[in-house]
Amino acid sequence: MPVFGVFPPKPSAIGALFGEGSALIGAVHLPPLPGSPAYRGQPVTEICRFAVEEARVYVGNGFDSVIVENHGDLPFLKPGQHGYEVAATMGVVTAAVAAELGPHVGVSVLSNAGECAVATAWAAGAGWVRVNQWANAYVANEGIIEGQAARTTRYRHGIGADPVKVFADVHVKHGAHAIVADRTLAEQTEDAEFFDADVLIATGSRTGHATSVDEVVGIRDHTQLPVIIGSGIDPSNVGPLLAECDGAIVASAAKVNGRWWGRVAPEKVRAVARAAGR
Repeated sequence: MPVFGVFPPKPSAIGALFGEGSALIGAVHLPPLPGSPAYRGQPVTEICRFAVEEARVYVGNGFDSVIVENHGDLPFLKPGQHGYEVAATMGVVTAAVAAELGPHVGVSVLSNAGECAVATAWAAGAGWVRVNQWANAYVANEGIIEGQAARTTRYRHGIGADPVKVFADVHVKHGAHAIVADRTLAEQTEDAEFFDADVLIATGSRTGHATSVDEVVGIRDHTQLPVIIGSGIDPSNVGPLLAECDGAIVASAAKVNGRWWGRVAPEKVRAVARAAGR
């Protein structure tokens, strides 16, 4: 954090979590969890088994780690609306994955629930969280989504979870940015860094949609933080895109049906890893 207006350079969170080189991170999209409309009473032990199986496919075929997401909890709640059951279930499931892979596992609680994600990560032994809107605001499917930096950083510190790193999106997907249309990509990048993010994420417009090289470079050139890609990676573009940044989160291109809700396919994971030079 800045001291009297001075911003000392941060050690690379990517280096600390994943070691040298770029990081390849697979997304474990969980089925509906307790409390969500589509949940049908599946025991949490079964959800744990599913998550561990998906994670093993990623790391067994060339990836470094995974991020665990409650992607089946549609429609997504806004920050502050998640019940105890969400944090509890996400904590148990993530702990099962972290027991296999270690502390470089990440957590995302949708939509944009930074405090719930930090609680999950700290309880489960995970090392980082993804928060889609860290600074400023935008209009999403869930309504107006505001930046969570102020609440999340205070909550993280209050529970002693300062080691948990924040991976924050810039110009986040799945939304309209009319609220901050007068702020350039460079300014929004600087905002996220100023609000103490640890890693910045560049994305396309929707899950599975490719991130442009211009977007990645536009973020990278205006921050001292590591930059990774958060959507649209596939074997055809992973090489050129990774040449411009520090890693990528991969989901749709690794799934049997090419969509986020499919199961992870080993041959597709290997194809991405090979194209990335693994």
